[in-house]
Amino acid sequence: MKIKTKLRLGLGLLFLMILTLALIAARHVYILKEDTKNILADNYNTLDYAQQMLLAVDGLNVDSAARKIFEQNLIKQKGNVTEKGEAQATQRVADHYELLKADPQDSKLPGMIRKDLADLTQINMRAIQNKSDVAVNSVRSAIIGIALTGTFCILIALTLLVNLPSNIGNPIRELTESIKGIAAKNYSQRLHFSGKNEFGELASSFNTMAEKLEEYDSSNLSKILMEKKRTEALINNMHEPVIGLDENKHILFANDEAVRITGMALSDILGKSAVELAVHNDLIRALIREEQGISPFTSPALKIYANDKESYFEKEVVDITIVPTGERVKKYIGQVILLKNITPFKELDFAKTNFIATVSHELKTPISSIKMSLQLLENQRIGALNPEQQQLMEGIREDSDRLLKITGELLNMSQVETGNIQLNIQPSSPYAILQYALDAVKLPLEQKGIDLTVQNDHDLPDVKADLEKTAWVLINFLTNAIRYSQQEGKMFIALQNNDYGVKFSVRDEGKGIDSRYRSKIFDRYFQVPGSAKTGTGLGLAISKEFIEAQGGAIGVTSEIGMGSNFYFELTRA
Repeated sequence: MKIKTKLRLGLGLLFLMILTLALIAARHVYILKEDTKNILADNYNTLDYAQQMLLAVDGLNVDSAARKIFEQNLIKQKGNVTEKGEAQATQRVADHYELLKADPQDSKLPGMIRKDLADLTQINMRAIQNKSDVAVNSVRSAIIGIALTGTFCILIALTLLVNLPSNIGNPIRELTESIKGIAAKNYSQRLHFSGKNEFGELASSFNTMAEKLEEYDSSNLSKILMEKKRTEALINNMHEPVIGLDENKHILFANDEAVRITGMALSDILGKSAVELAVHNDLIRALIREEQGISPFTSPALKIYANDKESYFEKEVVDITIVPTGERVKKYIGQVILLKNITPFKELDFAKTNFIATVSHELKTPISSIKMSLQLLENQRIGALNPEQQQLMEGIREDSDRLLKITGELLNMSQVETGNIQLNIQPSSPYAILQYALDAVKLPLEQKGIDLTVQNDHDLPDVKADLEKTAWVLINFLTNAIRYSQQEGKMFIALQNNDYGVKFSVRDEGKGIDSRYRSKIFDRYFQVPGSAKTGTGLGLAISKEFIEAQGGAIGVTSEIGMGSNFYFELTRA
């Protein structure tokens, strides 16, 4: 049976029972009204007439008004005869009244009239009692009928209340649970509704859909498994370690290279929390460590013992995000950690560094000998030099100074790259560092006629620094500013107290640095295109290494045509 038909039958039956109850109640109320009406309309009127005639009996012989009242009520009573024996009693009253009119002196006739009126009253009182009993019985019948009908209606309503919601709600609940099962990819879920109603049709359609989904899922499962195996094979055949994590830092996969360098079994890694493994494994701890603000391309290389030697790996972390079906916001689902083996490059870099250090060291001795020979040649005791010889001597001195500076920078860079840089960090006066640098560049400033303005805050605190290395950085800033300043230009040097410590800055009024090159200005061997190639491009790179090794920060601000402002900051001692 259709649900719509069930609803119509149930609600229609309930409406019919309520209508039946109303009709029964209305019928009994009507019967009770009629009984009450009979009592009021018939018997009550007779009693009233008899009462009026009884009051008028005593004045029949002396008062014409009393006779008139008696006659009027007697006429009304004759027209209101409704009970058995009432007509005879009324007739007796009329006969005795006629006799009294004929013989007013007969003293017995008023008594007889009273007796007749009493009989008439008695007849109507008995009738009232009988009709009252009938009305009571009608009320009882009405109560019983209404109670029975009401009880039946209540039973029908309770039956509908219990069965109708469950007949509709239970299938809907089962349908909801089945839909949740399908959403959870439980495609074996089925609905079993008996009958040919709407729910039966819905169950049939749902089961058909579930069968098709199950068939589709089964047909794609083999493809998915094949793709999974292919992906695993590709990852395992990669020569570089690869580790996959989910959004909760649980390890999803790791290729053979990753398993080998961790020194753990694959079964001890898969599905485990990387955070928990990191407690006992230094490599995993280094891999999952969040390096805030550090680019994966500039983060320090990891030194790992692999391939029977110390190997170097560069870590790259790739966050994996997807856009779930039906949504628009990307959802983070994990990350992949790639370790690029840069050992060959590191070995070449070490070889290059050692070569540069060796060559620079070997060049430094002959250059020093050349400078000493120049000093001897300039000695007047050896002999006077003509102007051409003086010019050649000056050229040799400049070339020797430039070569000595280049070899010094190369040696410093080799120390930085090999980690052999020696820093004597101690509380140092910013004013002493400044004076050291000013004394070193005094001659170049005078030769170019540059006006140098020094701006110092008062009572600057000491800083944690290697005085000579820090002064070397400041000298490098000043010599670069002198090189790119115009003849008789202006330069500014400032020492400022800030929250970090003390800030050293050198500003010139040169042509400035293009925004494309500002991020590379501290890279090794980098020189701004179009500038004069007068050095190795290592000065600023060495400066950066010196300052950062002391826990400081270094940077530059510049605009084309507005000059450049190089600065570094050191912490308070």
